[in-house]
Amino acid sequence: MGPIKMEVIGPGCRFCKKLYDLMGGIVQEKGIDAELLHVTDLKQVMRYVPLTPVLKINGEIAHRGKFLPSKEKLTTIIVKKLQL
Repeated sequence: MGPIKMEVIGPGCRFCKKLYDLMGGIVQEKGIDAELLHVTDLKQVMRYVPLTPVLKINGEIAHRGKFLPSKEKLTTIIVKKLQL
C-alpha cells in the first residue's frame, strides 16, 4: 500500500492552516507514510462551504468545520481511519 492521502480543504484561513499544521505534526510524530495536501482550489473548497476546513483521509471526510479537535482527538481519528 502506498502513502495515505490526507487533504485539508479550505480557503487558506487560520483554521485551515492550523488543521494542516496539526496534521503535519501528527504524521511526523507517528511516522505515517502520508501525502498531506492543503487544497485551496476554489472549485474544491466551494463544495464544502460553509463547513470548512474539511479533513479527508483516503477520500473519506474525517472532520469538518472551524471547531477543530485537539491534537489527541485528531490522532485518534487518524488511527481509527487507518486501523494503525
